[in-house]
Amino acid sequence: MMISPASKLLLTCTAVLAISAPQSRAQEATAEATALETIVVKGKRVLVPAGDVADTPLASQTAAEEIRKSDIQDLQDLARTTEPGVEYVDTKPGRPGGLFIRGLAGPRVVTLVDGIPIPFFENFARQGQATTGLTDTSSAFDFQSLSTVDVVRGADSSRIGSGALAGALVLRTLEPDDLIADGRDRGGIAKTTYDSEDSSIGASVAFARRIENTSVLFQGSYTRGHERDNKGTEDVYGASRTEPNPLDSDKMNLLFKLRQDIEGGHRIGLTAERYYLGADTDLRTSQSGSASYPIGDFDGYENTERDRVSLDYQYEAPSIDAIIDRASASVYWQRLDKESGSGNSLTSGAAYQREDSMQNNTFGFIGALEGGFDAGDVSHTIRLGGSAAVLKFEEAFYARTGSSTASSQSDIPDVTGKSVGIYVEDEMAFGSSGFSLTPGIRFDAYDYDPDGSVSSNSGYDTFGLPEGSNGSRFSPKLLATYNLSPEVQLFAQWSMGYRAPTVNELYLNFSNVAFGYAVVGNSDLEPEISNGIELGATYDSSDLTGKVTLFHNRYKNFIEQQEEDTTLYPGFGGFGSGTLFIYRNIPNVRISGVEAKVRKDFANGLFAHASLAYAYGVDMDTDEFIRSVAPFKSIIGIGYAQENWGTELTGVFSAGMRDDDDASTFDAPGYGIANLTGWWEPSQVNGLRVQAGVYNIFDKKYWNAVGTRDVNPNAVSTTNQPVDFYSEPGRTLKVSLTQRF
Repeated sequence: MMISPASKLLLTCTAVLAISAPQSRAQEATAEATALETIVVKGKRVLVPAGDVADTPLASQTAAEEIRKSDIQDLQDLARTTEPGVEYVDTKPGRPGGLFIRGLAGPRVVTLVDGIPIPFFENFARQGQATTGLTDTSSAFDFQSLSTVDVVRGADSSRIGSGALAGALVLRTLEPDDLIADGRDRGGIAKTTYDSEDSSIGASVAFARRIENTSVLFQGSYTRGHERDNKGTEDVYGASRTEPNPLDSDKMNLLFKLRQDIEGGHRIGLTAERYYLGADTDLRTSQSGSASYPIGDFDGYENTERDRVSLDYQYEAPSIDAIIDRASASVYWQRLDKESGSGNSLTSGAAYQREDSMQNNTFGFIGALEGGFDAGDVSHTIRLGGSAAVLKFEEAFYARTGSSTASSQSDIPDVTGKSVGIYVEDEMAFGSSGFSLTPGIRFDAYDYDPDGSVSSNSGYDTFGLPEGSNGSRFSPKLLATYNLSPEVQLFAQWSMGYRAPTVNELYLNFSNVAFGYAVVGNSDLEPEISNGIELGATYDSSDLTGKVTLFHNRYKNFIEQQEEDTTLYPGFGGFGSGTLFIYRNIPNVRISGVEAKVRKDFANGLFAHASLAYAYGVDMDTDEFIRSVAPFKSIIGIGYAQENWGTELTGVFSAGMRDDDDASTFDAPGYGIANLTGWWEPSQVNGLRVQAGVYNIFDKKYWNAVGTRDVNPNAVSTTNQPVDFYSEPGRTLKVSLTQRF
């Protein structure tokens, strides 16, 4: 890949800004330096729009300073630094990855950007192939554009809506107020980073300006990277390769915001956002002199694009006696496009190309308001909100596999969908007792209308044209909190979760008559539902914070793919009946566990922290382990910080994957790794921060247990390499320069 002139300019400008500051800024008081607001990982309320789904006491809080000092750049950094209950699995050839919360992933975890959901979609018929796999859609955003990150855990759809069976990743992008300090009319931040884990160099710039009641923000970032390192040592071609496939990647993000404050507490605005990630891979795992794909001439690629435009409204009551305290609304358009493919030529010299593309266009609305009143000794806070969306999903597959002709079809038909949701809750505080009770309920409905007539798919001759699907569900919750003391709060919540089937699960249709099998959806699927109970306590004083949560969730109608015999292909190839891979509802699944964290700050600058996550999942009908549930994991750290510098030593410890008594699946062993980070803010250059970290100091070989749960250690293929191919990076270095201005 070539770096575009615009990307070169962004890198150059950021590097200049990151190592120098205007002399006039250096003379300003430290109090006027730009300060980004607290980054919350499921925590207490900051000044956010009404209807914020993260406004709940059911988790812990991590301050922005700790996030910055941990140099979190992506979801993998988040999982290995502050959130042991979160896992992010890399996509490998033939093995999809994604974000996991409490053992669930994909459509069971919702990703929201400024309250707008990023759609989840996949094509399972192509996911298991080494040539057309797609990464998870939950990561289609850039951390450099964010001001807050919330990880909401628990099966609770009462505020989030469909999909929140494991929780949600709730993201808020930068606002002009995040960059402009009090008493100033402008502000910005620039950062450049090098990470040896993937030999990437990145740069980002954000700048905001306020003129009277009008504010504007520009943000841009660009990262040029390569393959993520591992501990494999076999640099060979074919199925025995253990080193990563060579890869070149480009990631870019642009964000623009215009905000106009209007008298009376109103704010209107416009947001435009564009995200792009492109990767080109030399598919050496598929190349061999004796195989179909020649050495040095078989490449793969994947591109992800997300565009969003929204008209935004916010309201904060100017007085305490207003009927409505807060309100927010957005009307938006969002497009998410993913494509992947492979090709060049076969060993025979014939042309070869495969390409799978999917696109989701959504027009939608989100809105919420909040108000309160007193009735006797009970103070009520009413929250009312909802969402509505119309979507258009399209998928196409193109193949030319050595013949003189090409084939093109849709594995999934074009789908037009509609969804609507509305919720209400009442937080009731009973006098000065410290006890609060919050009942809430949400109603969601969906309707999908597939159009198979516009798609070329031979499977319709066997299975018929797909039928429409619709459904609805009420999701109630009841939250109780009790302030035992000014520092201690107890909480308990019962809630229900809900997830509508995806278009892949409903309408996928890939038939291979020659080999007697088909991979199909099921338009008769029932939505998944869950019941969840959370019990816990938080402690928060000036120098000691802690939290512990016990959870138990039961899921019904769990959607999983099953393998069944079929007579649709009688006597194919002389082998008899064929095989049908179809989605079915599994009656009962249970996931239970505990999460805890604690942090102590000492007066001399020392600090220590520890966190852990343990969960256990089982199919209650077969008594089998749910292997997507990660084993016990803990993060322990000790550090020292002064006004201008600090350092921290962190250990990440994980138990091994539970043994499922199956020799054909890899049970990753437990591990412990150490990371050392440090930062320095020289007083001679106001606003400059120099940061560095060494990760996996002792260069230990280890594996992500969830990401390798289905790897067969006793066989190799282009979609099942030796286990070292799936190992995590060894010792790596990350260095960054940040300049606030």
